[in-house]
Parts: sequence; C-alpha cells; structure tokens
Amino acid sequence: MRASYKHNPLPTPGDVVWCRFPQHIDLGEPGPKCRPAVVYAVSPEHHSVKVVYGTSQKTDKIYKSEFVVKKTDANFSDSGLAFDTKFDMNTIVTIPYDSDWFDMAPVKPGQKPPTNPKMGVLHPSYIPAVKEAIKNAIHLAA
Repeated sequence: MRASYKHNPLPTPGDVVWCRFPQHIDLGEPGPKCRPAVVYAVSPEHHSVKVVYGTSQKTDKIYKSEFVVKKTDANFSDSGLAFDTKFDMNTIVTIPYDSDWFDMAPVKPGQKPPTNPKMGVLHPSYIPAVKEAIKNAIHLAA
C-alpha cells in the first residue's frame, strides 16, 4: 500500500474536486473510482473536507435535494467539469483531504497538468439552486 500525503492548500467551499467518494457499503474506505464532488465545508484543524456527491448519470432526473450543472449554462466552464453533472445534498461525507481520497483532476486538451485535486469552482449563479437543494435535503451527513 502506498503512503498517503496531504494535499495543500485546502480547497474552499464551492470548489469542485476530484474525489474517491465512498460507496454506501463502507463509508470508511475510499471509493473505487474518482468522481467530481463539491466542497461544502473545510476543517483546517483536521485537514478534512465535507464534500457533496456528484454524478454525470441521470442528469435529466433531478430530485429536490439535487442541483445540476449543465454544459449549456453560461458559467459551466468555471466548474472544470466535462459533462452535465448533478450533486446531491443528501449525500455528503467528511473525509481527509489527502491522496487516499483525492487525486489530481483530469486534464482537458490544451490544459496544463493540475497540481491539486481542484477541478474548478461553482459560479455564484448556482447559489440559488444550491440553497434550494439544501432546504430540501433530508439531512446533512456527518
């Protein structure tokens, strides 16, 4: 097993990061593949982040606790995403911001290689959708 290292600097709320989001079966282990996640909160004391699950699957079926970032949105490029992606405010976890849980963001043609897991940031125009999804979420996970 490889040694993990802490990523620095810590991201900020609203950043889109490349994360091994844990599967529901075992929340204590990194997921098998990286996926986008939105940073909801940051704990410098624990060098951890609270992140929101993201997926590019079934983006045409949006529940009240979800919001979607679409390629056709005016500020989509700020996100660093390649596809329409929905984020579920009912699926939030707190995990260490280290190399076990996060990887370097994928490189798009013409981009420089990344130096951290940050892909991009949610444009402020998404704030109303995020607030509505939070309001409709059943709970915010630990």
